[in-house]
Formats: sequence, structure tokens, C-alpha cells
Amino acid sequence: EFSLTALPPLLFPTYFQCHTFYIAYTKRYWVDLAWMLTFYIRFFFTYGSFLEIKTLLAYFFICRMLSSSWFVWVSQMNHIPMDIYYDNNLDWVSTQLQATCNVEQSLFNDWFTGHLNFQIEH
Repeated sequence: EFSLTALPPLLFPTYFQCHTFYIAYTKRYWVDLAWMLTFYIRFFFTYGSFLEIKTLLAYFFICRMLSSSWFVWVSQMNHIPMDIYYDNNLDWVSTQLQATCNVEQSLFNDWFTGHLNFQIEH
């Protein structure tokens, strides 16, 4: 039985997937659309032979939900904390340095972020 409490975290990944296809189609990005379709074909062909459709879709959306949450944690912790003052007319490099920061190095942070905790160097 599907729980309604699982619905809100699934809304953004689902919308994002549909919107990505919509943009690729309306802007006629045929190569990008082909690459996206090859991912879905490979995913459903590979896992579809092992899982029934309900389990396969649950697996897909849980993976998307976890990866999108991970991406938000990693990207936002490096970009949100710094102030930007647009009227200072700084050069591009200085503006980028003010808009990013490094996150404290630790074994966990290095692993969790894939070393993107060094955002300034990245």
C-alpha cells in the first residue's frame, strides 16, 4: 500500500524528470533527448528483468529522491553562506570566491561530498 507521506518527497524528482524531457523536446535538443532515453531504456531493461514494475518504479523514485536530496545538501552547503554585493563591481573570480566556501575537511565530508567540500578549488 502506498503511503501519502511518501508523496511530497517524490513530487520534485518526478516533476524534474518530466520537465527535463519537455524542455529537450520543445527546444529540439535531439541528441540530449536520445541520451536521456538511452538511460531509461538501459535502466528498465536491466532492472526490469529482475523486478516487477511496481517495485522497479519504487526503486527508481527512491534512488532519485535520495540522489536529489544528496545533491541539494552538497551544493547548497558550499554556496548559500556567502553574501554577494552586486554593486561592488568585482571581477568574476572575486565574485565567485565570495559566493562559495569550503566545508571542513573530514573523512565523512570528503566521502559524502565526493571532495566537493573544496568548492573554491573546484
